[in-house]
Amino acid sequence: MFDEIQFDKINRLPKYLFAEINELKMQLRRDGADIIDFSMGNPDAPTPQPIIDKLCETANKPKTHGYSASKGIYKLRLAMSNWYKRKYNVDLDPDTEVVATMGSKEGYVHLVQAISNPGDVAIVPDPTYPIHSQAFILAGANVEKMQLIFDEETFEVDEEQFLSDLIDALDNSVPQAKFLVVNFPHNPTTATVTPQFYEKLVAIAREKRFYIISDIAYADITFDGYKTPSIMEVEGAKDVAVEAYTLSKSYNMAGWRVGFIVGNKKLIGALQSIKSWLDYGMFTPIQVAATVALDDYHTIPDEEIIPRYQKRRDVMLEAFANAGWKMGKPNASMFIWGKIPPSAQHLGSLEFAKQLLLKAGVAVSPGIGFGKYGDMYVRIALIENENRIRQAARNIKKFLKELEESKA
Repeated sequence: MFDEIQFDKINRLPKYLFAEINELKMQLRRDGADIIDFSMGNPDAPTPQPIIDKLCETANKPKTHGYSASKGIYKLRLAMSNWYKRKYNVDLDPDTEVVATMGSKEGYVHLVQAISNPGDVAIVPDPTYPIHSQAFILAGANVEKMQLIFDEETFEVDEEQFLSDLIDALDNSVPQAKFLVVNFPHNPTTATVTPQFYEKLVAIAREKRFYIISDIAYADITFDGYKTPSIMEVEGAKDVAVEAYTLSKSYNMAGWRVGFIVGNKKLIGALQSIKSWLDYGMFTPIQVAATVALDDYHTIPDEEIIPRYQKRRDVMLEAFANAGWKMGKPNASMFIWGKIPPSAQHLGSLEFAKQLLLKAGVAVSPGIGFGKYGDMYVRIALIENENRIRQAARNIKKFLKELEESKA
C-alpha cells in the first residue's frame, strides 16, 4: 500500500542525465580501464598548505568543537566584506548583508527555499548549472527558461539580446517573474559579461520589480586581462540583488564547503532566518581557516590557481585542435564549452559523451544535462594535468578518425 504514496516534490525533478556517464565511468574503472576524467569541476590540486595549517591549529583547540553560528562567525563575514571592498570597492555590512554558507550551492538552495512562494516564477538562462533551476522546483515555484546567446569564439554574451529576451520573458510571464538568475562567468558555457550589462540589468529590475540572484563562483578564475564584474558594483544593486561566491575553486577548497551570499538586506535576512532553523553553520575551524584564506592569502588565485588553469586551457585547445576538434577560447572559469565535432554532431551530446568514454577513455559532461540548448556541446573541466590532456587528445584523434571512417 505504501507504493501509492507519492513524493510530488521529488517527482517534479527531471532525470539526472549525468548519472549515465558517472555509472559508465565507474564500471570502466572497476574493469581496470584508465579514464581521463574531465567530467566534474572538482579541483585536482590540494588546498594551499597555510590554510590547512590554520585548520589543524584551530581544530586542536577544544573550545572550537561546539556548535557554531548558522550565519557564520563574525570574522568570516567581515573577511568576505573585506574581499568585496578590496576586489570591487563595494561596502557590505557583515551583520546584515553577508551570510556564510556551506558552499554557495547550499546557500543558494536555502535562499530560494526562504524567498519563494508556491507558484512564483523564476527566469533562468538555458543552458544552466542544474541547481539554478531545480532549487525553485524543490521550493514549489516554476521556472521559465531563456536561451543564453553568446559568441562561440569569444564566449562573450550578446548582452543586448539577453536584455531584450528578458523583457519579453517578463512581459509574457504569468504571474510576472519574481526572480532572475544570472551566473557569469557562466557554468557551463564560460560566457562572460561587461560591467555595463549589470548596470542595465539593475535598471530593468528596479523598473519591473523583480529580484536578481547572481552567482560568481568563478569570479577569480579569469584570463587574458578579463576581470569578472560584480553586480554589487552598480549603484542601487542592493535594492534588487544578492550575489553568491565560494572558495571552492579559487582556493582549491571544494570539499570544505565554504560559500557566501551577500547583498539585499531583506533577502539576506530571510536566508539568515531559515538557516537558524536548519543548521548550526560550518565547523568553526573551517571558518577560521577560510577567514585566513580571504584575509592573508588572497593572492593565491592570481599566483597559483589562474596560471594552472590558463596553461591547461591553452594546451587543451592546441592539442584537441590538432586532433580534429577545434573549440572556442574562454576567458574565464575552469571549463571549456566544446561544440561537438561536425562528424559527431548527429549523435547528440549524451551519446557522444558515452562513445567518447567507451572508445577513447575520456569523460566529459554532456551538454544536454544543462538544458536543451546545450545539446550540441559538452563541458570539459580543466582538472587533469598537461600530460593527461595530451594523452586524451591522442585518444580523441583516433576515435574521431574511426568515426569518420565508419560513416564513409
